[in-house]
Amino acid sequence: MNSIDPLFHIIKILPFSFLRVPRMRLRFPSSITLPSSMTVYALVLLTYFLVVSGFVYDVIVEPPGIGSTQDRFTGAYKPVVFLPGRVNGQYIIEGLSSGFMFVLGGMGIVLMDLGLDRHRAKSVKISFATAGIASVFIAYVMSMLFIRIKIPGYLG
Repeated sequence: MNSIDPLFHIIKILPFSFLRVPRMRLRFPSSITLPSSMTVYALVLLTYFLVVSGFVYDVIVEPPGIGSTQDRFTGAYKPVVFLPGRVNGQYIIEGLSSGFMFVLGGMGIVLMDLGLDRHRAKSVKISFATAGIASVFIAYVMSMLFIRIKIPGYLG
């Protein structure tokens, strides 16, 4: 890392002029095995779902699961899943459903990739490709619907 800052060079060089890094022969414990690739993929997918669904926001702000609005004509209260007009706010169900649509679109891309595998039967490849295209299409259409519900008059 090249830096012009002289303080950076002092911090980088000074401690190692009188300190030496010890020689350590550390071994990886044999009782611990690496997780399978599907386990890692499932953890990454779960983490992606939690991040895009706004889990951190839900923990910090603690919004209600769903909201309610009063009907102007009957006076009855109706449940509302999307917080209208506020881009930077959400109900819990809104975030989870949006996150699920993003994960569905990502899984559709993975299925389309599996449909390109040369070592599979043609019927399986067609099934993967069809399911992948359908997943991506459904995720896109539903996400656009969510945006139109969230921000009335947007994109249209």
